[in-house]
Amino acid sequence: MSVSPFDHPLLSDLLGDSEIAPYFSAEAELAEMVRFEAALANAEAAEGVIPADAAEQIVEALRGFEANYDAIRLATAKDGVTGVEFSRQLRDWVGPPADKFAHFGATSQDIVDTALLLRLKPCLAIFERRLHRLVAGLNALDLTFGERELMARTRMQDALPIRVSDKLVTWRAPLVRHLERLAELTPRLMVLQFGGAAGTLDRLGDKAVAVTTRIAAALDLGVPERAWHTQRDGIVELAGWLSLVTGSLGKVGADIGLMAQNRVGEISLEGGGGSSAMPHKHNPVGAEVLVALAHFNAAQTGGMHAALLHEQERSGAAWTLEWLILPQMVMTTATSLRTANGLLERITHLGHQR
Repeated sequence: MSVSPFDHPLLSDLLGDSEIAPYFSAEAELAEMVRFEAALANAEAAEGVIPADAAEQIVEALRGFEANYDAIRLATAKDGVTGVEFSRQLRDWVGPPADKFAHFGATSQDIVDTALLLRLKPCLAIFERRLHRLVAGLNALDLTFGERELMARTRMQDALPIRVSDKLVTWRAPLVRHLERLAELTPRLMVLQFGGAAGTLDRLGDKAVAVTTRIAAALDLGVPERAWHTQRDGIVELAGWLSLVTGSLGKVGADIGLMAQNRVGEISLEGGGGSSAMPHKHNPVGAEVLVALAHFNAAQTGGMHAALLHEQERSGAAWTLEWLILPQMVMTTATSLRTANGLLERITHLGHQR
């Protein structure tokens, strides 16, 4: 039994997403933390911060690093973050004499936040691909059914006849804008987090900028002007984008659900949900899911805005709140995009012949 519907043994095919879920596994997170540590060691060696042979030992050891997940889980209950036990295990794994140079100048938040970005990057690429597929699907529907007639309804009442094209453009245009927004926000979001104990990289002295630049290049991330660990506007901007996407798809779902009503009959869907009591029914389940997911993500945005409040130079409370919310918003958006694409592909009839 799972407390999350996204990986629930019975609900996950309805509300989960198997393509996105692996990026939020413990294995994926620790793998990206290891990538950060290797990039850190190489960058510091290149700038003379640590000996080159120490960096070679660290990087070679990391290739075979095996984390003790149980120990990290137990330590996190005490430390409040996975990075403390992870870095301890890392040093033990590297062994002397290079162990004292592993994780040098970094802090837990550097590896955890950067690992988050490195896992979000492929997720955003998947979202971009699915949005393009949705736009193409709507264009195809427009070519097939665009000149047919629909009844426009304002405030749930019949208004004037319109074309199917008029309806489809209201579904398609926001998705195009979301693609534009994604292209704009991605450079602001995908910026290395590297600040050390208090965000000042104090242990690196005048090598701080050069080391930061090298790490960012190795991980294909932007170079920060300064550590952003208490400046979460990029993460929250992403959360807002996720809610915009699911909100737009929720509008599509709401429209389809209303158009599919028996006495309206403006749309037909291949397949459809069954009823245990009424075998004749074909419920527009996908449309309903889109509406539910839109409501869910909208409700989470307030929590993400609350997570902006990082007091002073680090906040355990705000950071933990973000861990609770953001993965669910990403999964919700993934499921919404997957469901919407499947729903469009099941449309067999739209509008009425003139």
